[in-house]
Amino acid sequence: MTALTPAERILLSLGITSPREIDLEAIAWSRGAVVNFRPLEKCEATIVGSQTRAVITVNNRSISERQRFSIAHELGHWHHHRGRVLFCGQKDVGNPANDANNPEQQADRFASDLILPNYLLGPRISKARRLTLALVRELREEFQASLTATLLKLVKSNRFPIIAVCHGQQGRHWFQRADMVPGWWFPSDELNAESFAFELLFKGIDENSFPRKIGADAWFGFRNADRYELQEQSFRLPNDEVLTLLTIPAEGLG
Repeated sequence: MTALTPAERILLSLGITSPREIDLEAIAWSRGAVVNFRPLEKCEATIVGSQTRAVITVNNRSISERQRFSIAHELGHWHHHRGRVLFCGQKDVGNPANDANNPEQQADRFASDLILPNYLLGPRISKARRLTLALVRELREEFQASLTATLLKLVKSNRFPIIAVCHGQQGRHWFQRADMVPGWWFPSDELNAESFAFELLFKGIDENSFPRKIGADAWFGFRNADRYELQEQSFRLPNDEVLTLLTIPAEGLG
């Protein structure tokens, strides 16, 4: 059995046994932090605190999933970095680009475990043969998380041979692959015109969440990539970005 993370231990100590019980304001209160909501201009959330008490301020103009992640992220700072005066979250939800030892990445991991704890998420995906955007959306609704945060959590669960890739019109912004996927599966910087993601980003076609088959050489540049066939699922993000879920075939994992 996988060891519980600090966030999961907090949830279990509060007797939380279902996603609907993850009340982040109440959890914050139990940790000595009060949550306020007001307009913020340059960041999504801040935390100011002493050794025992803290105030978390969240941008009330953001969507509810962003606000939930912001609260959980600041609670991550409260847990890992208590004693520092101020933290201000400015970046996207669940962006994996930071170094693993970066305080922001540590707070992101805590937030992910608080909103999408493995002990609740695992049983819900244990019987799934493959990961689809339909399933990601179901889980997003149940756990009140963003699509990006939910997909990244599923990638990191290492239950599926998948890669998440985010592209903007200037190229790849970031990607995250499951541990079971070998390192040679490294997505190209630029989108290939044959990909569904390219059509979404540059042609403005209607979004369709059904998996599409595509040659691996449309996404990867390694030798003999054309021997493999992938499944691609892409969806639009704000700020002219597209997030893609790529499922690697079993023969490509050896």
